[in-house]
Order: sequence, then structure tokens, then C-alpha cells
Amino acid sequence: MATEVILLDFWPSPFGMRIRIALAEKGIKYEYKEEDLRNKSPLLLQMNPVHKKIPVLIHNDKPIAESLIAVQYIDEVWNDKSPLLPSDSYERAHARFWADYVDKKIYEVGRKLWTKKGEEQEAGKKEFIEVLKLLEQELGNKSYFGGDKLGYVDIAFIPFYTWFKAYETFGNLNIEKECPKILSWAKRCIKIESVSKSLPDQDKVYDFIVEIRKKLGIE
Repeated sequence: MATEVILLDFWPSPFGMRIRIALAEKGIKYEYKEEDLRNKSPLLLQMNPVHKKIPVLIHNDKPIAESLIAVQYIDEVWNDKSPLLPSDSYERAHARFWADYVDKKIYEVGRKLWTKKGEEQEAGKKEFIEVLKLLEQELGNKSYFGGDKLGYVDIAFIPFYTWFKAYETFGNLNIEKECPKILSWAKRCIKIESVSKSLPDQDKVYDFIVEIRKKLGIE
């Protein structure tokens, strides 16, 4: 039976990028459908009626919402190559913990760097650096968060690299200076074909955020 895989997504979404990387790692062909978030498609509203958000992975007409859940699903269904989660139960739980930490912290804290000003932005900047330093501590001297190859936590985190230029520019910070191991890790990740082909250019994301700031009246 033919397998039909569709991804409902929006190109600058770091959450959608996670699914793109996971599918690329597994070598899964899929149909990409770009969503207009100001005019959401009937398919998106049908497939994710609870949150009405992208990304949504659709596999044989069955929707899987929430990016980390979708990445786990991909790893379980296409388990014949490139395992993304560790086989050991404890290591798997550990990876899920850190992916969840990334999920809860990076986007929301990073958002303060380009949507806030003054004291609120400074507080966001301090918190953002603290989050990165904690992740840097977890990375340690490993090549990737899971060890010697790209894994679940890396896939959860690396999409935000595309937003680093915006974070640094609007937040007035230098990630390489503050957290050199994180930047080295990111550069290591983007040398992997499944990652590089799934991520947009930092400049393109930066230009997108500039436009969002204008619409929000921040500029």
C-alpha cells in the first residue's frame, strides 16, 4: 500500500523545521503545503481542529499535531533507519526532557528579544543567555546532544539557529561570545544534509521578523 505523507507548514516556523529534518533523516518523500496563517486552509482547520496551528503531519489521512510528537511518530513508524531517539529507556526519557525544555523556553524567551524594549528586553536577554548556558552545560563535550550523531534533542533545537541573527541583532547579544559551544554545535549540525536542506537562510528569517516588527509597530 502506498504511503501518503503531507506536511502543513509555514516556512519560517522552527516547529515545522523539526518535522522537515526528521522526514529528511528517514528519507521519506512527502508533499509540502505552505499555509497562510492569516487565511488558514480548510484542510488545516480540519486536521488540527483543537489548536488550529501548523505544523501538522498527515500520514495516510491521519493527522499528527505538535512538532515533537510528530518527530517521535516519524521515528516509530519509519524505524528501519536513522533512529532519532535512544533505544535505552532512561536515555530516551532524558532526551524527551531536554527536547521539552527547548520547546518551552527557546521560542517564548527568544521572542522577548525582538518584541520587547527596555527593561523587558534586558530581562529577556538575561533569561535567554541563561537558557543557552544550561543547554551548553547539557551538551558538554559531546558532538551532539545524544552523543556522536544527530538525534531528537538536536532536531528540537537546531531550527532556532535560523533565528539567531534576529535574536542577536534585536537583542544586542553575541551568542558565540556567550555560548561558544552552542554555536559550534549548530555549525556542526548544519553541515548535515538533512538539516541544511530543511532550514531557511538566517537572512531570510531576519527579513521576515523585520516585517513582523513593522506590523507590530516596534520599528
